[in-house]
Amino acid sequence: MAREFSRTRRVSQELQKEIAVILQREIKDERLGMVTVSGVEVSRDLNYAKVFVTFLDNDAERVEQGMEALKDASGYIRSLVAKAMRLRVTPELRFSYDQSLVEGMRISTLVSSTVAEDKRRSAGRDDEEEQKEQD
Repeated sequence: MAREFSRTRRVSQELQKEIAVILQREIKDERLGMVTVSGVEVSRDLNYAKVFVTFLDNDAERVEQGMEALKDASGYIRSLVAKAMRLRVTPELRFSYDQSLVEGMRISTLVSSTVAEDKRRSAGRDDEEEQKEQD
């Protein structure tokens, strides 16, 4: 019987949980602010992990500072992960900014504004047709 989840997937999910807890409780860098771990991709040999993060403050300068803080703290975070998880080799952490959430919100806003514009135009046409029928 095949396993439902591969080992790399299980390790990446556990890494995501552990890193999120570490960022929330252990890292006291003011450059980070509110940071969320949106995903983790682990290489097949478990030597490297790409950690995708998003920030509550979407300002480009704040994101740059936050990424720099994560890069500076990656060794410390890796050591805390090594203590929390029992792995033969603790993956090297590489942090990457995840823009998918920002893009999703932007597209959602565009869709809702387009729908509202269509409703407004539709209501305007209905009013014009009523005026023609009354005349």
